[in-house]
Amino acid sequence: MENTAFVYTSYIRATPEQLWKALIDPALTSRYWGTSFETDWAAGSPMVWTERGVRTIDPEQVVLEATPCKRLSYTWHTFTPEWAELAGVSEEVRATLAEEPRSKVTFEIEPVGKTVKLTLIHDFGSADTLRGMCGKAWPGLVCSLKTLMETGETLSFTA
Repeated sequence: MENTAFVYTSYIRATPEQLWKALIDPALTSRYWGTSFETDWAAGSPMVWTERGVRTIDPEQVVLEATPCKRLSYTWHTFTPEWAELAGVSEEVRATLAEEPRSKVTFEIEPVGKTVKLTLIHDFGSADTLRGMCGKAWPGLVCSLKTLMETGETLSFTA
């Protein structure tokens, strides 16, 4: 069986409550990710993604699971022409992404002493183009989250 997921683990000096807030609070996600979410975080609820003023709305962007301070899972966003322009992605690549099956991301939070183990699992199925793009972006994004949690600052690059 082929492994279709990207898995990344980091240990962050924070409490599960602090990390949970950083994953769902738009004021925090916009700081380390440049993205915010509009949702009530209930399983099955829709999610609106906003990145640098571009809102992506699609009924298939949904919360899959939200167990506070333990596990958060949702479907990945829709690849619109507006998003592609903002992200510097060609129309050809955007069209390829749009044809791939929708992926999902899961954050698992586990207390370990005075730290929290954060395991990010992005399951792509057969979404090869997206797998390549996200595999490069996720480590920087998680490092920016870790830096924010531990120092109050974010990294200066865009993941």
